[in-house]
Amino acid sequence: MAKLLDELDPRQALSDIAREFHARGWMRGTAGNLSARADDEHFWITASGRPKGRLDRRDFLLVRIADGAVVEKADPGNKPSAETAIHVALYRQFPEARACLHGHSVEAVAAAVRARKGAKGLRLPAIEMLKGFDLWQQNPKIDLPLFENHLDVGRIAKDIEARFRKAEPALTALLIRDHGATVWGRGLQEAYNRFECLEFLFAVLARGR
Repeated sequence: MAKLLDELDPRQALSDIAREFHARGWMRGTAGNLSARADDEHFWITASGRPKGRLDRRDFLLVRIADGAVVEKADPGNKPSAETAIHVALYRQFPEARACLHGHSVEAVAAAVRARKGAKGLRLPAIEMLKGFDLWQQNPKIDLPLFENHLDVGRIAKDIEARFRKAEPALTALLIRDHGATVWGRGLQEAYNRFECLEFLFAVLARGR
């Protein structure tokens, strides 16, 4: 029987996820980044500029949550993605989060178009797949947190941290307009499952639901 993602070395699990996400069109080229906690104070994250369909254990950096500093890298040429700041913000805000997955899919970008300019949330369809986020209400009215895209990714991270400090989101996911989705979970398998559920919801929205 295949092992669950949480039973693998985090770098191996993230490499496996990256290959699958690439094959499904969610991480084309070098786009997107994935991370998982190594311990309570550090996380492994994919290095910048690496083709996501061909990662191995050397394509990761160990980052300190407290200040976002890189403390270990297998390849001297590895550089952290600017989006590392988003992962740092989420791990700081949600200590229970053990994994964070960020992709760039056509469906996510298309779904965000349905939200009015300046909107802070995107209403998700009240369909069965929401149960993947442990949302068990009848016909729930759930808004996915929506953030504006900025060339300065550090600004996006600050926006995320500021909003979630005031109020926790209804589900462990967010969307950056014209960019892509980020999902976090209490483990790699949960984050993977929830990312897959969210992409299903985006596909429904993109088809006009």
